[in-house]
Amino acid sequence: MALALAIFLVVFITQVISWIGKSVLQETACNLYLHLVRRETMAKQRQLKADILTLKSELMHTSAQEEFAKWAKLRRKVDKGLADLETLNKELVGVKASFGATFQTVLWCFTSGVQFVIGWWYSRRAVFFIPAGVLGPLTWWLAFPWAPSGSVSCMVWQFACQRVIKILERVVRDLVEWRSRTHVAQPVPAEDAVPSAKKDL
Repeated sequence: MALALAIFLVVFITQVISWIGKSVLQETACNLYLHLVRRETMAKQRQLKADILTLKSELMHTSAQEEFAKWAKLRRKVDKGLADLETLNKELVGVKASFGATFQTVLWCFTSGVQFVIGWWYSRRAVFFIPAGVLGPLTWWLAFPWAPSGSVSCMVWQFACQRVIKILERVVRDLVEWRSRTHVAQPVPAEDAVPSAKKDL
């Protein structure tokens, strides 16, 4: 049963990753990587952005005609800051692209790759056996391709786990949608009419 549980967990984790979305996981992992490993680069980028905003604000409040020397100096600083920021951004884009390729490879290895290896390595091993005569002629199909007769093969068990998890996902989604429809806010009943003013004596 350990093999059956291991296969189910791998399939379940793969399906959870599919629900969350590989792009979402990659973006989250990349941001975490940048803040942990490239902390100095990220801090430099934030500082450059802040400095550029400050210089631009000062430049806007400086007259190019009355204070040309100061304006020209600020202009050069802004241009240099923008050039440095562009270089830094290109470096970070390269880091993100490299990280993304590595992350996708690792993710594939730990999901689809693991399923493939398990299916190949244990292709001749039974996940578990079925009592004789329970399924009749269908027994041979459950052992496909090379598992012992009367057993369930790794490939068939993987397929069964995938189908069951997807069915459960659909059931949960339908229940959530049904509950959301049945719990729609009911219209607030109109308040009782304000009683008419008492007649003057």
